[in-house]
Amino acid sequence: MTATTRTPTEQGTHRAQREHVAALHSYLTRYQLVTWTSGNVSERVPGEDLFVIKGSGVEYDELTWEGITVCDLDGNAVDGVKRPSSDTDAHAYVYRHMPQVNGQVHTHSPYATAWAARAEEVPCVLTAMADEFGGSIPVGPFALIGDDSIGRGIVETLTGSRSPAVLMRNHGVFTIGPSAKAAVKAAVMTEDVARTVHFARQLGEPLPIAQADVDSLYARYQNVYGQ
Repeated sequence: MTATTRTPTEQGTHRAQREHVAALHSYLTRYQLVTWTSGNVSERVPGEDLFVIKGSGVEYDELTWEGITVCDLDGNAVDGVKRPSSDTDAHAYVYRHMPQVNGQVHTHSPYATAWAARAEEVPCVLTAMADEFGGSIPVGPFALIGDDSIGRGIVETLTGSRSPAVLMRNHGVFTIGPSAKAAVKAAVMTEDVARTVHFARQLGEPLPIAQADVDSLYARYQNVYGQ
């Protein structure tokens, strides 16, 4: 078969990164952040105006590198046999307008999405929230799926915010990060703290953390914690 008649799968561009992103989806099922085929992980291709994203409707148990599609920053598929996620335009908009973002995740994790259904931010009442989010987890506007409206809401809400997560009203969780794995971590942490704060509210009104302490905790965690 000549080069001019090769199929996208046989071209297989960016295979290592597509394998990496496919593997990251296992965290979404492990931490019960998604059901059936919902949700997705994407990552910017270093040095190129491209990103890779899960194919639409691909089951997690069947997800391999071939289920990850390469797209340009306008959301057009350029390599792959799967039609990209229905959230592709939103991801593309974020990559175009937030150059510091290299990874994104979308989930409908139940506790966090319950907060989104109420259009209520998760208040910063846990040190883990101060560490990871630098404050409360904000709520973004309602937006329909199918164009870049969700992306616009993500950018509008997270620009100037320390939070790597936004609860899009009546929809679910979108997270950003310097890598896809960092965005996955933010998605896991979003569900964890949303659940804990929900439990706390069953017992009474949670106590907020003073802003100065939030700032101190955030600075330590982001700059000192870990290796």
